[in-house]
Amino acid sequence: MANTSVLFILSFLVIFSISTNFFSSAAEAPEPVLDVAGKMLRTYLNYYILPANVFRGRYRGGGLTLSGIGNDTCPAGVFQETSEQINGIPLTFFPVNQKKGVVRVSTDLNIKFDYPDTCDESPVWSVDNYVDPSADSFVNIGGAVGNPGPETLSSWFKIQKFGYHDYKLVFCPTVCSYCDVICKDVGITYQDGKRRLSLTTDYPHRVVFQRA
Repeated sequence: MANTSVLFILSFLVIFSISTNFFSSAAEAPEPVLDVAGKMLRTYLNYYILPANVFRGRYRGGGLTLSGIGNDTCPAGVFQETSEQINGIPLTFFPVNQKKGVVRVSTDLNIKFDYPDTCDESPVWSVDNYVDPSADSFVNIGGAVGNPGPETLSSWFKIQKFGYHDYKLVFCPTVCSYCDVICKDVGITYQDGKRRLSLTTDYPHRVVFQRA
């Protein structure tokens, strides 16, 4: 009888431990990012990043594209289309953990234009300054997909909730626990009459995602 009781208690403890670990893991998983149709963003699909205001009836530019910087005609900088009628270039997201193919909030990921290499630069997003918080930091291409660590810090972004339905893009990589990096939102800077993506602490670019 005593042995039966001990076996029962041990079985109960094992089941309880498995259940606790399962629900704990489920609770710790960040919520998925949703597109404008309410569907989860998937790693193998292309999306447009559009200003949330377009879907609120307030037009403030269109999707995201590539353009030259200053006198350089090479399209190496990430810009916003000035017309709300232009969706820009489709993009794909590559989370640091692509096991289930779902893009989740507040998770390190790479962002890649569905666009060929241009001027010997890969179409993966990258930040030109991720150390000095007092200097300007702009979003360009030329980054890398995967290989999380100090060598690829400039290529890691996050998507965070910004209001009930909207999101914002953030640069605050956590793929290297001992590296010094700045943490800022992605906003818009006017440069030579164009809207260029840059890092900011004041006005994040409020966005939504639409299947391309």
